[in-house]
Amino acid sequence: MTTQIKAGSEVVMHFSIKLEDGTAAESTKVANKPAKFVMGDGSLTKSFEDCLLGLTEGQQQSFKLAPEDAFGLSNPDNIYHLDRSKFSSDTPAEEGSIVAFAQPDGSELPGIIRSVAGDSVTVDFNHPLAGLTVEFDVEILSVN
Repeated sequence: MTTQIKAGSEVVMHFSIKLEDGTAAESTKVANKPAKFVMGDGSLTKSFEDCLLGLTEGQQQSFKLAPEDAFGLSNPDNIYHLDRSKFSSDTPAEEGSIVAFAQPDGSELPGIIRSVAGDSVTVDFNHPLAGLTVEFDVEILSVN
């Protein structure tokens, strides 16, 4: 009997996340390092976990997830306008680049520079895939 994925299952799988246009956003196959996690440990969102419930070892499946079920909708409150003086030659303000900003607790928060106009730099702290519909492809390697 094959074990089905359920709450608390330890799962090893390859996955890839693609955008609607087919662009690969992330894949464990690139480095050939499958993801290993326990269902419910917070590694994946509930929506991603719900896709996996009932799958068994060896199974491959694709799921299309709307933004609100994947990485959330883009939140305008997570877009900040910073003064260009906050940037340096080490971390230049270049449109499209991702910059890590130190938080008060010592952690770092990545932000995408969306635009640079004069002394104003627009930084988006939403997840880079927020607001996008994604395709979640999985290949289940083992279930315990």
